[in-house]
Amino acid sequence: MRIFLLTALVMIAFAANSLLTRFAIIGDHIDPTGFALMRVASGAAVLALVLWWRGGALNLFQRQRAMGAASLSLYIIGFSLAYLTLDAGLGALILFGVVQISMFAYGAVFARAPTSRQLIGASFAFAGLVLVLWPGAQTQVNPTGAALMALAGLGWAAYTIIGKGSADPLANTAGNFLISVPIVACLLLVQTTQITATGFMLGAVCGGITSGLGYALWYAVLPKLAQPTAAVVQLSVPVIAILAGAALLAEPLSAKVILATLLVLGGIALAVSARSAQADHK
Repeated sequence: MRIFLLTALVMIAFAANSLLTRFAIIGDHIDPTGFALMRVASGAAVLALVLWWRGGALNLFQRQRAMGAASLSLYIIGFSLAYLTLDAGLGALILFGVVQISMFAYGAVFARAPTSRQLIGASFAFAGLVLVLWPGAQTQVNPTGAALMALAGLGWAAYTIIGKGSADPLANTAGNFLISVPIVACLLLVQTTQITATGFMLGAVCGGITSGLGYALWYAVLPKLAQPTAAVVQLSVPVIAILAGAALLAEPLSAKVILATLLVLGGIALAVSARSAQADHK
């Protein structure tokens, strides 16, 4: 039950990242470059402060830190730029759909293959993603935004896979954020930034709380989750983002989106239920 509650808290934090980013950028409170830099810098600051208070070490000079920082940077840059054109819920659907596919493919090749029940559940959840992205009068997907979010999904999948072996989640997450600051700052070489007080606050909350602390908690939970479960459960994030986006940002909520949401929830329930796991071992 404790792992379930912690995982649910992480998923809420992930959905909040989509809402905060979308609200900040479409409201002209901050541009994507400024938001990405604020997010990673505030996350690094909060995590370094918590780590210092705890008396831990960063361990920056490790191969895993470089890989973690690179994948985190790809995710944050693609994520911020994509929300220039994508709704919060739609962006989250693309992001975690790509994450699911990438993690299942990695698991099938390099780790333990998913069970039949997990594959069926993942298929239902992915069908919900396909349904909402299928071209139609009610759903118009910007191809550039979708491509950027797909790149962000690849970055996040890699970041999640790397986190499976995390022995010190807080130190590893802090190191990843610190190394990512100069990488993300390279965006300033090609684009200037403009930040309002509201944009600064939104970036700080997104970076320090829902990203920094949220990712540290995710790294703590990951070793206790099977990789297929970790992949499928993240598809709950778009559901949360879609419902919250409709309630808080007045984003459209069509019948197709509601049906897709039910497919995603049903697929997740099938893939991660204990009963399904037991049935596969009989």
